[in-house]
Amino acid sequence: MYKFVFFVPESHLEAVKHAVFAAGAGKIGDYDQCCWQTLGEGQFRPLSGSQPFTGEQGQLSREPEWRVELVCSAAHIRAAKQALIAAHPFEEPAYDIWPLADV
Repeated sequence: MYKFVFFVPESHLEAVKHAVFAAGAGKIGDYDQCCWQTLGEGQFRPLSGSQPFTGEQGQLSREPEWRVELVCSAAHIRAAKQALIAAHPFEEPAYDIWPLADV
């Protein structure tokens, strides 16, 4: 199992979650579409050559973003990552994937 965490603007929150769930992430026992989400603030500065979804090149930006955490089986983690990238509006979506210990 893996913990899969990503950050997404509210405008795309439900669409990105739907894509990741459809790829097999977010299942716990007899439940699906399981996740934890919380609102926070992302900070970034687009560099030359970037095509930012929000903000302008060379300018520091702070935007509200949702942090979404869920679990994903090893069998589905690659598909879930690809679904995130395909559905996400950012040129470079931020995400983490951590293996979970079986204790």
